[in-house]
Amino acid sequence: MAKRVYQVWKGSNKFLFGGRLIFGPDAKSLVVTLLLILVPVVLFCTLVASNLLDEIPDGGSAILVVAIVFTIYVLVLLLCTSARDPGIIPRNSHPPEEEFCYESSASAEAGGRQTPSLQFPRTKEVIVNGYPVRVKYCETCMLYRPPRCSHCSICNNCVERFDHHCPWVGQCIGMRNYRYFFLFVSSSTLLCIFVFAMSALHIKFLFDDKGTVWKAMRESPISVVLMAYCFISLWFVGGLTGFHLYLIGTNQTTYENFRYRADNRINAYDLGCLKNFLEVFCTKIKPSRNDFHAYVREEPSRLPPRMVPTLEEEADDSGGDRRAKVEDDLEIGDDLLKISQRRNFEVEEIRSRGSESLPRDSSEAELGLGSDPQQPAGIRSETRHSSWGRRGGNLEISPDILAMNSTVTENRNHNTRKEEHQ
Repeated sequence: MAKRVYQVWKGSNKFLFGGRLIFGPDAKSLVVTLLLILVPVVLFCTLVASNLLDEIPDGGSAILVVAIVFTIYVLVLLLCTSARDPGIIPRNSHPPEEEFCYESSASAEAGGRQTPSLQFPRTKEVIVNGYPVRVKYCETCMLYRPPRCSHCSICNNCVERFDHHCPWVGQCIGMRNYRYFFLFVSSSTLLCIFVFAMSALHIKFLFDDKGTVWKAMRESPISVVLMAYCFISLWFVGGLTGFHLYLIGTNQTTYENFRYRADNRINAYDLGCLKNFLEVFCTKIKPSRNDFHAYVREEPSRLPPRMVPTLEEEADDSGGDRRAKVEDDLEIGDDLLKISQRRNFEVEEIRSRGSESLPRDSSEAELGLGSDPQQPAGIRSETRHSSWGRRGGNLEISPDILAMNSTVTENRNHNTRKEEHQ
């Protein structure tokens, strides 16, 4: 049965609902984030906002509605940030063919033929807004990363416009979810301010009734706890909101800011403050490059390009490589011819000696020759085996070797005539 893309995904992501939702490998941290949001809001709605209904008859209910709706909005933004493809670039099944380079390496002193050695550039330059930008080759994904793309070591994916990997949302922050991430952080900041202000308002009403701040705090300790919690949270989410406002205004990512801050290089992506904000919030988000719910399409495995020459290339190649190959074949043919002549000479010499000093029967038994004149010359003796280094046994040359010798000789003559015509 065919598998779907999310079932064979090589990254570290986790999927839900058949690949329709994608999370990072640390998606369990979402539970902590949800508790940090929901617990304070529930306490606020049940113990603070309900009391404000009595204190503010006309607007008390509005406070409760705003708290609930704003919390739901924050949770939706959190889901859009953590359960969305951040801009993952699909991996290649093989390196890009057009980027291979070939260099000839040969051992001339050994008489060897030249063979191509595969070279692959690890970086290359592209032009962005008139400025050269160096992009790197990713060994894991087997592709050249687009500008502003980086490989996340946690998710094990190359992500377009990679900003950072956020453990609080359990997902990479990239081109397709950065907008939702910023809205989530800034909305959380506003929610903290709202809960802090309403809790302080409740303390103020209690202070008016009790007369002292201490008595008001003892009357509603949960308001004090919520104020302290929101004050501490504001340092985190508020500071993060301010930092990303700076990054958006200068068209930087967190990764670029921390890595290239000391280089003082020109920012090729800065379009001006207004255009930078419009680029983040007003441009259409590109569709995902991955369909995790789709079925996997099998691709036939293949060798790196041009590693094995084709028949047409061999036919067209009349240069040094083909000539070197023919010369090697001719050398082998000469060796086989010499061996054949030497063995024939040895056989004739032994026959002549045997006819003078030995009876016919004994010479035939020694040489392994039968009485049948039509018996093949390559037959083996039953008493002794043939050897290249001694005179005895079967000294005849096999018909296969003789056939190879004749074939090589014909090839040599054919190539000699061809070179004379050229």
